[in-house]
Amino acid sequence: MPLDDRPATKTKAKRKFDKSKLPSRHVTEGPERAPHRSYYYAMGMTEEEIHQPLVGVATCWNEAAPCNIALQRQAQVVKTGVKKGGGTPREFTT
Repeated sequence: MPLDDRPATKTKAKRKFDKSKLPSRHVTEGPERAPHRSYYYAMGMTEEEIHQPLVGVATCWNEAAPCNIALQRQAQVVKTGVKKGGGTPREFTT
């Protein structure tokens, strides 16, 4: 069935990721990492978001130069794509 013909669903399918080889496992997996996860909870992240792959989105946007102002919008589009792909985006500036 083509993507455009799929029936719309209200619930997003939950995926279980094997994070055993991902660097984010050092702060998100296991009872000994509870203090690390508490920081993510304090930032408003859900348990589901914490256990998905964390994907860094680098941007160098700033308000000082007109040529850089659009970079924030581009980063937001990238973050939307990461979410649609089942990851949790974490934006940082360079």
